[in-house]
Amino acid sequence: MRGLSWLFMVLLAAPPSLIAQQSGQAPVFKPEELEQILAPIALHPDALVSQILMASTYPLEVVQADRWVKQKQNASLKGDALTKALEAQDWDPSVRSLVNFPQVLTMMSEKLDWTQRLGDAFLADQKKVLDTIQSLRAKAQASGNLTTTKEQTVIVEEKIIKIESANPQVVYVPTYNPTVVYGAWPYPAYPPYSYYPPGYVATSMMAFGAGMAMGAAWGYAWGNSNWNGGNVDIDVDRNTNINNNINRDQAKQKMQERGQVNQKGQGQWQHSPEHRKGVSYRDQGTAQKFNRASSNDAIKSRESFRGRAETGRQDLGGGNRPATADRGGAGQVGGGAGSRGGASQLGGGGGADRGGSGSRGGAFQGIGGGGSQAKSASQRGSASRSSGGGRSGGGGRSGGGRSGGGRR
Repeated sequence: MRGLSWLFMVLLAAPPSLIAQQSGQAPVFKPEELEQILAPIALHPDALVSQILMASTYPLEVVQADRWVKQKQNASLKGDALTKALEAQDWDPSVRSLVNFPQVLTMMSEKLDWTQRLGDAFLADQKKVLDTIQSLRAKAQASGNLTTTKEQTVIVEEKIIKIESANPQVVYVPTYNPTVVYGAWPYPAYPPYSYYPPGYVATSMMAFGAGMAMGAAWGYAWGNSNWNGGNVDIDVDRNTNINNNINRDQAKQKMQERGQVNQKGQGQWQHSPEHRKGVSYRDQGTAQKFNRASSNDAIKSRESFRGRAETGRQDLGGGNRPATADRGGAGQVGGGAGSRGGASQLGGGGGADRGGSGSRGGAFQGIGGGGSQAKSASQRGSASRSSGGGRSGGGGRSGGGRSGGGRR
């Protein structure tokens, strides 16, 4: 729980891109960036792809679900017992649907930087994301690496490539090397993300692990890719034959109140900000779209959370924060050895690293040191608040620290 509290603090406090905040416009993902992000999942079955795309917009819930699945008392839950346990969770249905696929949950949790970028891309433009998946599938097919097998059926309908399970009751999750399966990768500056489960040996072929039976959790798989429409369709009554113990009427009512579905529980997928649970959006434009724009109150709330999380952070350990890794020189956020790069993404890969001595590597690398860094920041904030009873003007950051008792 302490570790999860720390993760929540990191996600909550992750700052949006400063450039995006100043311009008010969302950074646009380049085509090569979209292919880089989508390469690991583009060849997954259609029904699973849509769940991954929706769930990626709720990164904290994905991490919670992954840890929940790994708990001893939950690992063996099946049927009605699993339904009852999942109904008690407040995660988005797309996240709950992935409980059937521990491999996918682990990938999304361990590669949190990738999950956040995937969610950012999907929130920015669903159609571009779905079109990019189709483009990658066409490349894999042209390279002879996307064919019908005993595990999956590949269907081509008017240039739309669909991937369906050969057995409707079983879904196989493919594993493959993105730098090989799509042919020669055309973007050396944007190497594709990849994930290989334990025991996988990289080859030029697609590999399939054990098939996952469509258990109780798959009853929450209400989304389905609408390739021609460029969006994900929602039908709350989908998969009732797999799980009819879900309180679908309650779900319909909540979604109807938000204008997400019609009386039949059908509609186009819309992001639910409450399931974001405070995780920062990539840019100010997206935040404003979902009424979660950064404000003084939100900033105060985050700082207050840092103070309340002090006890949990003390148990995380780690070294002292290097002076060169502090926030940029002369009171500026950005620049110098401690500049923050990327778009407030966590983990490694491309521009996702935070620069300087305090940069973060792959998923969750350096998180021990992060606890000490957050503690140091909290102590500075506490000292500032205790001096003069609050924040005072005329100060600001200078010399790598705070002076004047306030932040501008």
